[in-house]
Amino acid sequence: MRYAGLSDEPERRKREHGNPSDFRVIQQFTSEASARRWESRMLAKGYEEDTIGKGWKYGYTFSIRSKKKSRRRLGDKFRVR
Repeated sequence: MRYAGLSDEPERRKREHGNPSDFRVIQQFTSEASARRWESRMLAKGYEEDTIGKGWKYGYTFSIRSKKKSRRRLGDKFRVR
């Protein structure tokens, strides 16, 4: 799943999510209105909302992968791509 959120402390959010390798601060905002517009655009692109963050000064994204690995089965052998 891909997530987008707003926070005044993005580094703290990164730690709270287990330091995902693709955690990125995308933009810094000077008004809450512009931050909320960015958040709406990200949700429209298919991101899920990370609602735990407090504040709006920084917009960030990250993903959390499910623990299941997808494999294609060919007969009795697995083909890993």
